[in-house]
Amino acid sequence: MNSLLPKIIGAILNSIGIFNSKLASRLALLVFSKPRKGKLTTNAHLFLDTAIKSTMYYLDFNIQIYQWKGPKETILLAHGWESNSSRWRNKIEKFHKEGYNIIAIDAPAHGGSGSDSFDAILYSEFINVVSQKFNPTIFVGHSVGAMSIIFFLHKKNYSDANKIVLLGAPSTFAAIIERYKKIMGFRNKLDKGIDHYIKLTFGHPPNYYSTANFIKNIDCRGLIFHDKRDPVIPYDDALEIDLQFKNAKLISTEGLGHSLKGKYIYDEIIKFLSD
Repeated sequence: MNSLLPKIIGAILNSIGIFNSKLASRLALLVFSKPRKGKLTTNAHLFLDTAIKSTMYYLDFNIQIYQWKGPKETILLAHGWESNSSRWRNKIEKFHKEGYNIIAIDAPAHGGSGSDSFDAILYSEFINVVSQKFNPTIFVGHSVGAMSIIFFLHKKNYSDANKIVLLGAPSTFAAIIERYKKIMGFRNKLDKGIDHYIKLTFGHPPNYYSTANFIKNIDCRGLIFHDKRDPVIPYDDALEIDLQFKNAKLISTEGLGHSLKGKYIYDEIIKFLSD
């Protein structure tokens, strides 16, 4: 979106909210959860065609799965917002060279997976379905993919995980939704209406869904990457997660932004997995 469009949409939704708060809140969350990017390009297809492809289902939603077989432990990769499994290309090539069995999935409303909208709760259910079949012991997630992995591990009490890598992970859903509200310029009535609608839809208010809080009781080793100048997820989120993750190491970077791509990242992950 350009800088003016969010404010224009926000003003329209504020106006709707004067007369129908529930409708305005639902529309605001629809705008929030609708990715504008993340579908597969020609180059993405060319790379992903090197994988063994399969499909599983959660409710009526198809889950697109890619596998690169290897004799070592199974790694599950979960990409972030407005992306798809091809974002892992360099890491997949390195992991595969090391002999790992690699599983990558496309998030809801991204890549080849189903759903018209995205949320981390649904993503965590996708991860659960795939994990029950492939039994990964290592999880690597970027951004909301990392958050969704933690939601899954917390809710499902999955016992096979022994290592987690979090790249640019958000600490709390509440902070994400608050930044969205600010960008859109929502008034107080709509602001509160959104929180209420989230509670009605998902069963809990936004502040319940917290990576930092859920990770307290996850008993495995962790590696956290976050850039000090991340323009999407503030560096403070990594500090909050690191504080609660009992057996984790935080690696802070500068100049890698939110994407956190580069040889240094790959080498540190391989070192962590080999240890």
